[in-house]
Amino acid sequence: MARQATAIKPVRLADVAKAAGVSHGTASNVFSHPEIVREEVRERVKAAADALGYAGPDPKGRLLRAGKVNAIGVATAEPLSYFFDDPFARVVMSGISEICDATGAGLSLVSAINGEHLAWNIQSALVDGFIVFCVEGNWQPVYLTRERKLPFVVLDFGYDEGALSAIGIDNKAGAKLAAEHLLAFGHRRFGVLALDFDEGSSGPVTARRAENATYSGTRDRLYGYLEALADAGIDAANVPIYETGNDVPTVHASLDYMFNLPEPPTALLAMSDRIAMIAIDWLKERGLSVPGDVSIIGFDGVPEAASCKPPLTTIAQPMQEMGRRAARAILDPGQAERRQEMPLELVVRESAGPVSAR
Repeated sequence: MARQATAIKPVRLADVAKAAGVSHGTASNVFSHPEIVREEVRERVKAAADALGYAGPDPKGRLLRAGKVNAIGVATAEPLSYFFDDPFARVVMSGISEICDATGAGLSLVSAINGEHLAWNIQSALVDGFIVFCVEGNWQPVYLTRERKLPFVVLDFGYDEGALSAIGIDNKAGAKLAAEHLLAFGHRRFGVLALDFDEGSSGPVTARRAENATYSGTRDRLYGYLEALADAGIDAANVPIYETGNDVPTVHASLDYMFNLPEPPTALLAMSDRIAMIAIDWLKERGLSVPGDVSIIGFDGVPEAASCKPPLTTIAQPMQEMGRRAARAILDPGQAERRQEMPLELVVRESAGPVSAR
């Protein structure tokens, strides 16, 4: 008859203390507060631990007993690459990281396109709270973080629940400021290079498309543009609007469409700096000067906007400060405001100018 295997009993701290001839408290201090234990005692306990194969206390248990893990979770339904590839996300993360460095806190990136994976990642993350962003159209990260009953902040105003802690901007006001800047140069023929109104959609649209938009940021920026143009007597029906995916193929398609119109625009309102910079390259490749032939203004204020050629005029939001405030709100939730609207700034550079005499 085969002999039944005997389960190996895990080595405990009490076993190490007994082997070293010290109390349980002294053995615990060797691993958690070694500075208060005499050197010869430390060496004896460590030698006993090595002999027994004891690697040290389980950090998860210690953190859970303390009730605070000194770490921030950053959650999104986007793929992990979003944190590194998207210019907006990179700057926000730099602000979060700055506060973590200053306080010694850790960072945990929580992300998954698959909803089941996202649920597991959020439920199992060892963090003191969550910063949730890029969530419009998919509020699952908000619901899941709320279930954890930990502090959390949403970098968005699209979720209309007043009790939610949120940091964001007035997209409509920023877009209106952008259009007014180009109007002041005398432009009357405009084109709007929009972000997507719904996930995965692109193509020419009318102003009514915004009424049923999933993404409130895109909707509000369009409303801001059109309100400023209407105040100047420009009918929205005469403004070509193209929904892009904030990427090269769809931005190129939008420009092919607009510059094949009988009266192409002399001024472009781009809903992101990334769209604007792609457009500048497209225009230059076709012999159109910026701003000599076409003026363009972006939105966001990413660092790359200052170094493109020509440097991009844009509506800048304080992305790094948004990250800092979000991190502080998690580490010290008692000091956080419920709703923090961040200021916007018109950054005037060289991509916008007077309408061409041609």
